[in-house]
Amino acid sequence: MPALSTGDCIRFGWETYKKRPWILIAAFVVVTLVPSIPNILFPGPEVVPGEPPPPPTAPELIASLASLVFTIYASLGATTISLRAHDDIASVKFGDLWNPNPFWRYLGNWLLLVFIVLVGLFLFIVPGVIAAVALGLSLYFVVDRGKGPIEALKESFRITNGHKWQLFLLILALVGINLLGFLALVVGLLVSGPVSWLALTHAYRTLEAQAE
Repeated sequence: MPALSTGDCIRFGWETYKKRPWILIAAFVVVTLVPSIPNILFPGPEVVPGEPPPPPTAPELIASLASLVFTIYASLGATTISLRAHDDIASVKFGDLWNPNPFWRYLGNWLLLVFIVLVGLFLFIVPGVIAAVALGLSLYFVVDRGKGPIEALKESFRITNGHKWQLFLLILALVGINLLGFLALVVGLLVSGPVSWLALTHAYRTLEAQAE
């Protein structure tokens, strides 16, 4: 069975990033900031140490719901632009971040994925990590292949079969790279973030091709 190379994925991400860094940086900044907009507009009350937090108000509940919606749209946009940048970086447009068509399928897949991973983490942590690695590529299938939530999870499990350890090592490497980016006065995330998007997308494309 062909191997999934961490070095090849990161190298692909870096080489693609160098071709059009500014559009990838702009996309990364937008995706990072958008989910926080509702909470900035409707900040919660200050928590006094030693006292129970006050019950959330209606505007705070609405802001929390809006933040979830914004988070899904941001994740959907990041997945979309990563796929398009991977396949043809020259044709990528900033508007590629806006891809609302698969929103409900993406939301359903995201909720199922989070639920499964949380249950796995509760069951001695390791099952949750395995589930995250095995099913994490399902979000790509929703955007790239138009799959429904359940079918996308099945497809992710199928293409990661026999490659979970390699994919786990890639994810660990990307976490390390982004930690270094954060330590580099945070500005380093403008490089490490987009490179990580592209590296993980390359892993998806590689495993998808091998499975076919």
